[in-house]
Amino acid sequence: MEIFERSLEENIEIIHQLLAHNRMTRFRTEFLALHNYDRAQIFAALEVDDRNKIYQYLSPTELADIFDMLENEDDSVIGYFDEMSNSYAASLLGAMYSDNAVDVLNSLKDRNQVNIYLHLMPVESAREISKLMSYMEETAGAIMTSEFISIPENITLGDAYRKVRKQAAEAETIYYVYVVDEEGRLTGVLSLRDLIVNEEDKQVKDFMNNRVITVQVNDNQEEVAQMVQDYDLLALPVVGFDQVLLGLITVDDIMDVIREEADSDYSGLAAVDVSEQHLSPFSAAKSRLPWLITLLFLGMGTSTVISQYQDVIASASILSAFVTLITGTAGNAGTQSLAVAVRKLTNKSEEDDFTSSLSFELLTGAITGLVVGLAVMVIVLVWQHNLFLGAIIGFAMMMAIIVANLAGSLIPKLMDRIGFDPAVASGPFISTLSDLTSVFIYFSIASFFLNLIQ
Repeated sequence: MEIFERSLEENIEIIHQLLAHNRMTRFRTEFLALHNYDRAQIFAALEVDDRNKIYQYLSPTELADIFDMLENEDDSVIGYFDEMSNSYAASLLGAMYSDNAVDVLNSLKDRNQVNIYLHLMPVESAREISKLMSYMEETAGAIMTSEFISIPENITLGDAYRKVRKQAAEAETIYYVYVVDEEGRLTGVLSLRDLIVNEEDKQVKDFMNNRVITVQVNDNQEEVAQMVQDYDLLALPVVGFDQVLLGLITVDDIMDVIREEADSDYSGLAAVDVSEQHLSPFSAAKSRLPWLITLLFLGMGTSTVISQYQDVIASASILSAFVTLITGTAGNAGTQSLAVAVRKLTNKSEEDDFTSSLSFELLTGAITGLVVGLAVMVIVLVWQHNLFLGAIIGFAMMMAIIVANLAGSLIPKLMDRIGFDPAVASGPFISTLSDLTSVFIYFSIASFFLNLIQ
């Protein structure tokens, strides 16, 4: 059977057997014939003894292609470096794309080990990686790579073609060829098509596009990701304030950013870090308990409000039957509003004026609240044969939904404006807050019209 026709499990078993029997030549033939992604999957599935043999059978440069495919945020990737000698690990990091090597080094908790790796690396690689590590996290500089192709603007297409061929092996991507002046400032971009199909004696500056979309080195990574999406780019150049070309952000880096931001949004909505991998139920419980305890005390506020209306409940016990209906519906409305608000906050291209958001959510809450309130009123009328009870519950439902809508929409925006992470306004938090406000609204209205209910 051809190697490309095998399943992942079959390839893992074959590679394991070759390593177990010390068949280095056959291992290299089989393993290096696979796609980098498949190699990474097999490498991660092997035991430490097998991986130790791989470190002997493959050079750091050959293994670098695998590590460029692995998720560097995963703790297991850091563990692989503990299995290697310092010199092998340093050579591996030097052979990786610089942005991926930076991710690995930033994940290391032992800063002395980072210094050891940098000291053992080739000087040029260490210099580039150290420079990238100096940029602030979650900025364009932190996720860019320094392996890109640039050519002078005052040369011919023939000379440019030869320069591209010379640089291509070291570049992370060659979809775009960037043109710079004598000072290294970005002046244009040249497509591979224009480079190949036109006559060699033509000047680069006559065919380059001088309207280049760029980002500043300190721009937020979310804004960078949005630009790549908006302009449908495969790569985005990063420049300094003097327009000197510093690096390149590729689409695979943008996909990582989008995944990270999505994880962050999901974590906020659920009040738990969805990207965190736990080794045991105890560690998982430890990470979830703080929010649960906090919400428990906030939920006690709801119980306190209910206790203040014991006399009302005693006079009309039927009121207690609709408490969960109102709190549950208001909580759902608040969570829906929260999801929309968080999306707008993460999508910077959408205008989100505070005043217009207030009026929009107020009107949306009023419409949904009115419809749901009327539906509840009809249901209660048919069920309890009491028009006043249905009207009171329907009115309370409408008001609770309006307040929950406003809370779910405006609280994240307020937190974002004052500098706090809007993800803190999580789904459970909004739901619990909606419970508190909806119970207060419900029993306040019910106590006011208590005579009519009775």
